[in-house]
Amino acid sequence: MIGRLNHVAIAVPDLEAAAEQYRGTLGANVGDPQPEPDHGVTVIFIELPNTKIELLHPLGEDSPINGFLEKNPSGGIHHICYEVDDIIEARDRLKDSGARVLGTGEPKIGAHGKLVLFLHPKDFTGTLVELEQA
Repeated sequence: MIGRLNHVAIAVPDLEAAAEQYRGTLGANVGDPQPEPDHGVTVIFIELPNTKIELLHPLGEDSPINGFLEKNPSGGIHHICYEVDDIIEARDRLKDSGARVLGTGEPKIGAHGKLVLFLHPKDFTGTLVELEQA
């Protein structure tokens, strides 16, 4: 069921400073800021040869990233994203095994324009997991 690692998401308190650190200090290929109002974040993707890093910054007062940054003011790893061939099949299989899907359980369109779901971190050794339709 689980496919390749799509990205590692890092919540950051200052999006431009984080992007410049990857661009200037590490010499990475850094994309443009992309607002994702349905998810309450602005994202920047950093392209690596084998995966991506997603920088997350709150978009608005109701952003789920605000709470994370209150607990982790310097930022930190927020979630990991795996690709799946069939997100509905994966969701149903996970729910049948007792895993909790966050929100309504229905996939939303993510930053790559593909369907995504999030799985409760308490069911995955403390790690928030995002699944993305491959």
